[in-house]
Amino acid sequence: MIKVNNISNANSDVKSDNLPEPIEGMLISELVPQQLKGKIVAGKINGEPVDLNSPLPANCEVDFISVDTPEGLEILRHSTSHIMAEAVKELFPNVKVAIGPAIKDGFYYDFDTEEPFTPEDLKKIEKKMKEIIKNAIPFERKQLSIDDAVKLFQDLGEDYKIELLNEIEDDEVSLYTQGKFTDLCRGPHIPTTKSVKAFGLTSVAGAYWRGDEKKQMLQRIYGTAFPDKASLKAHLNLIEEAKKRDHRKIGKELDLFQFNDEVGAGLPIYHPKGTMMRLIIEDFLKKEHLKRGYDIVMGPLILKQELWEKSGHYDNYRENMYFTDVDGQKYGIKPMNCLAHMLIYKSKLRSYRDLPIRYFELGTVHRHEKSGVLHGLLRVRAFTQDDAHIICTPEQLIDEIIGVMDFVIYVMDVFGFPYSIELSTRPEKSIGADEDWELATDALKNALNKKGKEYKINEGDGAFYGPKIDFIMKDAIGRDWQCATIQCDFTLPERFDLTFVDSNGEKKRPVMLHRVILGSVDRFLGILIEHYAGAFPVGLAPVQAVVMSITDKHIDYAAKVLNELKGANIRAEGDFRNEKLGLKIREAELMKIPYTLIIGDKEIEENNVTPRMLRGKNLDALNISNFIELIRSESSAFWRD
Repeated sequence: MIKVNNISNANSDVKSDNLPEPIEGMLISELVPQQLKGKIVAGKINGEPVDLNSPLPANCEVDFISVDTPEGLEILRHSTSHIMAEAVKELFPNVKVAIGPAIKDGFYYDFDTEEPFTPEDLKKIEKKMKEIIKNAIPFERKQLSIDDAVKLFQDLGEDYKIELLNEIEDDEVSLYTQGKFTDLCRGPHIPTTKSVKAFGLTSVAGAYWRGDEKKQMLQRIYGTAFPDKASLKAHLNLIEEAKKRDHRKIGKELDLFQFNDEVGAGLPIYHPKGTMMRLIIEDFLKKEHLKRGYDIVMGPLILKQELWEKSGHYDNYRENMYFTDVDGQKYGIKPMNCLAHMLIYKSKLRSYRDLPIRYFELGTVHRHEKSGVLHGLLRVRAFTQDDAHIICTPEQLIDEIIGVMDFVIYVMDVFGFPYSIELSTRPEKSIGADEDWELATDALKNALNKKGKEYKINEGDGAFYGPKIDFIMKDAIGRDWQCATIQCDFTLPERFDLTFVDSNGEKKRPVMLHRVILGSVDRFLGILIEHYAGAFPVGLAPVQAVVMSITDKHIDYAAKVLNELKGANIRAEGDFRNEKLGLKIREAELMKIPYTLIIGDKEIEENNVTPRMLRGKNLDALNISNFIELIRSESSAFWRD
């Protein structure tokens, strides 16, 4: 029996009883109704994605993949990356191709070329792609033995494909050909190149082969594709807006931080204004943690390698760690804070009456990120986490998870970020017993269900020691960022022999929650810069007001105003330079300072100030005390004091 699913779901005008009778050997494409031609890009046989020209076996269930679904959009974009590679090979025959996957919001393809691609080259490639698309060239799949595939790519001179083939353990592989271009690929793909309706190439960058800085530097061309031109236009507008908000550009303009090759890649240096922003955020975090019953602790930056072996980090995470020798002893520079927190717990006997215990640390950690993925503050090698570990009884676990969720939701609300939730399950590389993983996963699910929160399952993306809940927040221009996480861990308490004495005087094993609220403070700062485009709310701005003198005779009163503001803990600075007023105002605007106080004859005579808001709106004159209250009120409104 052959069963066809999801046709009526794909389009309300299509009735399942109007479909042709499916029979063995029929192609899936023959089952697609006329109303859905062009919308259905691939199919599924018994749940496995396949090309539309796949024949039906005798007994199966058939599903259809529409281009307006995440799965269909990924197929469209992956196919477009193949079209781009074909265009590049036609225009630059000596180029060697590497890999070209679909990614979030688009696709890329890596090429080995002697000369970097230029913006003019991208225009030529786009033009050639349009020709290929117009010709409606079919994507054709074939199976080859590993040996035959190696010979084919040897004849083509494609060394990178041969390297990939040499690592495949299967006897056969699938290849796709469209026109003169053949690629190693699992598929599926769109039926023909003409299925691509709207695409664009967005940028070019350097990328090491397989992300390894010791390997060949390649040229990576990024692009995107959408089912229609309107969606493409909206996305390209978003890219332009994102460029304007790039935190690396704004961070330099606002004098917040720097990266310096003399120091090393991925190691941020914070200037006074950037440090002030960090202190503002960190002070908020400390206060909120203390309100919720956390104890603030501090652990060392390096710990003996034996501890990292005991925890499982050495076996499962050491490629992301740095190590050093001290007096002939191997030490690991901490990538996480959990080990010291467990040792604090173990420093004395614990009773069930002591639990839950909540340890919080603004801990600086170091992780060896590959140079190809470093990206300003968003991906660094040294950063500070708002890290905490909750050690509790199994009976307290769900309430503690809910408590962390409430904390995260409060903070997301303070900063104005909407969010979604994902539950990530056991990864392939992990430690611990199956039953512990099941208990931990069930606890997270039960807490989410008890809170009535919708969530998506993210299979196999948990931490190596436990499943996790991730909060995905959305910024001002609709981009998603993962920051807060709650990880449930039965394994490390076992490895470190953490115990508590229960009401019967027996030793029992506690459970541990690893959790962050903002995650990396550095990364969160980068996100905030882009979210607000550098125009921070008064409560977050590193400089809340600048006091300006019009001429030298106004400096004394301007200095008096500045001192009163600073004495009231207002973050203010003065500009008493003998420069044109228009120039000073323009510079304050460029620095995105919320308020400018211009001091002239009138302000001195009336003993007040006339606040000028960012972007030019003037407020009525205020005495200095009332202006201070205005700043405090706006700050309190942001932080919900």
